[in-house]
Amino acid sequence: MHMTTIRVLCHLTGVKDLLLFLSTIFIFYLLYLLRHLPIPTATTAVTTITTATPFPCAATAPVSLSQILFSVAGSSPSFPRRTPYLNLWYNPNSTNAVVFLDRPNRSLPGPPVFISSDTSRFPYTFPSGRRSAIRVARVVKDTLDLELKSNFDFSDIRWFVFGDDDTVFFVDNVARILSKYDDRKWYYIGCHSESYEQNEKHSFDMAFGGGGFAISAPLARVLARVLDSCLFRYPHLYGSDARIFACLAELGVSLTHELGFHQVDVRGDIFGMLSAHPLASAASLHHLDTVDPIFPGMSKIQAVEHLFEAVRADSARILQQSVCYDHSNVFTVSVAWGYAVQVFQGNRLLPDLLQLQRTFRPWRRGGKVFSSHYMFNTKDFPSDPCEMPVIFYLNSVLSHTNGSWTTYTRHGAWNCERNTAMKELVNVKVFSGRLDFDVGQLKAPRRHCCDISSRVNETLVIGIRECGEDELIRMQT
Repeated sequence: MHMTTIRVLCHLTGVKDLLLFLSTIFIFYLLYLLRHLPIPTATTAVTTITTATPFPCAATAPVSLSQILFSVAGSSPSFPRRTPYLNLWYNPNSTNAVVFLDRPNRSLPGPPVFISSDTSRFPYTFPSGRRSAIRVARVVKDTLDLELKSNFDFSDIRWFVFGDDDTVFFVDNVARILSKYDDRKWYYIGCHSESYEQNEKHSFDMAFGGGGFAISAPLARVLARVLDSCLFRYPHLYGSDARIFACLAELGVSLTHELGFHQVDVRGDIFGMLSAHPLASAASLHHLDTVDPIFPGMSKIQAVEHLFEAVRADSARILQQSVCYDHSNVFTVSVAWGYAVQVFQGNRLLPDLLQLQRTFRPWRRGGKVFSSHYMFNTKDFPSDPCEMPVIFYLNSVLSHTNGSWTTYTRHGAWNCERNTAMKELVNVKVFSGRLDFDVGQLKAPRRHCCDISSRVNETLVIGIRECGEDELIRMQT
């Protein structure tokens, strides 16, 4: 064989040996990885498939009313007089709702009524409470059992919302609020009481049941399965909501706070609460039988019916506060849309108008206004006539395709001699485009601005709009 050929063959043999050596090292490296990497279990694989299937690579779609079931707990003696509240928000064509009572009652218009299951085997030891709290807590299980016992189809239900027969829901707003959350996960959504003392007594982290609370469908199904065992462990608690909270805590779930759910643990005139609503969608109002009529000169139910004229026109905007300034007359105007307008003399700073005026009394009977603490900033309602606002209450709502005109009529006299222009005001007219926030805006809301037009005779005309990017809500000086 020629010498050159021999050298080539030797070179090739060396390359082969090198490649064989490198291949062997790589195989040993792979064996090392296979030995030390965790092997997926069957449970892990199933969980991954189940979680990824409904909405792969995307957030959940916005919640529609048809995907929410409202479950209401009531009692036979009180239900007939509270049915008008329920029928304000319940619509058989668009709202899924059921009612649970302690015993049969005469037939009334509204959602289908069911009788709660027997709870006599569960202990109740709270000294001065009512054992009906067990029955109301168990409405969660009774509701989920309807799928088996009454052939209800809950396959499309993404959220279960629970409340009392005197809870007034703003159902479209509830759907908007729930659209912010992934219903495939475990969520318990609601709000604490307005009363510091009530929270201190029960819990700051509990959703108060009268204000209503929402539970995502997967969590509701688990809660229904384990609820009875919890009821045996918590006989010493006062209410139904405390039992639900305790059981969810055992499941490792905490409350997600939404400020639009209102327990209304106050008494008297709640004007101060409604006229300075937080920057959040209004979801519910409770205890409307306990407080004064929210509009003067009306019965309690008439007043709530009147509010719902605005709710039907633009539910997303109801009670949302906008503040604007009249530079020529030096007015400050605060609009609680669909409810009331306040006109103040002079320049009032915005943070001062966001505080709630104490027009209401504490929930604890016999208490005075100053003897209680609340879960929000409050201030005295002014006693000086020149510091008091002129108040205009909702009179009428006129809807258009591009928005609404709401008219507010003056209530009461204004006994300050410093500003005759305010004395001449009789009406305030407000134009606003229909509010239709997307989920992103709901997660990061921003207060709207407003502009005051020249007065037309005795009427102040206001337009509400989105604020500019760097616009401040303040008096121009």
